[in-house]
Amino acid sequence: MAVLTLPHCFPLQSVNGRRNSHRKRCNSGGLRWCTVASQQQELCSEVERIRIDKSALKIEEACSDDELWATSLLRVRSFYDFKSSFGIEDHKKYLAEREFEALKERLSGTKEGEKVSCINATLPLSQTSSFPEELCSSCKFSDNGEGRIVVGSLDVNQCMSLPNEITGMKPKGIGGDFARAYLSNVCVAKECQRNGIAFILIEKSKLVAKDLGISDLYVHVAVDNEAAKNLYMKCGFVYESEEPAWQARFLDRPRRLLLWSGLPHTYDW
Repeated sequence: MAVLTLPHCFPLQSVNGRRNSHRKRCNSGGLRWCTVASQQQELCSEVERIRIDKSALKIEEACSDDELWATSLLRVRSFYDFKSSFGIEDHKKYLAEREFEALKERLSGTKEGEKVSCINATLPLSQTSSFPEELCSSCKFSDNGEGRIVVGSLDVNQCMSLPNEITGMKPKGIGGDFARAYLSNVCVAKECQRNGIAFILIEKSKLVAKDLGISDLYVHVAVDNEAAKNLYMKCGFVYESEEPAWQARFLDRPRRLLLWSGLPHTYDW
C-alpha cells in the first residue's frame, strides 16, 4: 500500500470547478468532472477560509459506502452552484445519489479496460468545530467508530481515455494503454482551500498510480483556469496537447489542455 508522509507546509492552491455547464455525463450514468475553469478568485474573497491542522489529515483510498456517500455529497457541493429555491435539497440529493452509484460502479472494476481509485482527504470530526454545520453534516462518515469529514477528493482512472476528453499519447507500444492514467474529480471543500490539500491529494495519487503500474499520469484542465494550471505545474505536470476549438464549441465548454507527468520507476534490489 502506498504511504504518504505529510510535509509541514505546501503551496496554497484550490482547484475545484463550479460552473454548471462544465459537467459531463459518463457512460455509467453518473458524472465525471475534470478541473475546469471557475470563478476561483471571486470565491476566494467571498468564502471565509479555515486554517486546518495538517497533522490531523488522513489521505487514503476510500472503500466504505459511508465514505463514498460523503464523497459524493462533497463533489456535488463543490461542482455546482445552488441558489435557494423550492426543492433544491431534493435536487442535491438526486445528484449525489447519481454520483454515488456511478462512483461505486467505477470502483467495482466491472468496466473492461478501466480501474479507478478514489482518494480522499479527511479530518476527524473533533477537529472541525469551526466548520459550517452544513459541511459537517453532509460530508461526515464513520471510520472504525471515529467520525470524520471528507474535505478533499480525486479519482485516479487507469484507462486508455476518458469520455469526451483528449487522449494521452504516452506510453507508446504494446500494452501502453494499461500504464496510463488520468486524474478527475479534483475538489476541495471551499472553506478548506488554501491549505495545500489539493497538492497533497495529487502527490498521494502518484503513489497510488505507481502501485497500479502506471508510468504516465495525465490531467485535463481548462485553458483559463490559471490556479489549477499553476498547481499541476508545481506537481510536475507539463503541457502535452490541447483540445481543438471546434470540439470545445461542440461540447459547449472552455477548451481543455492535456497535462502530463511521468512517474519514475522504482526497483526492489
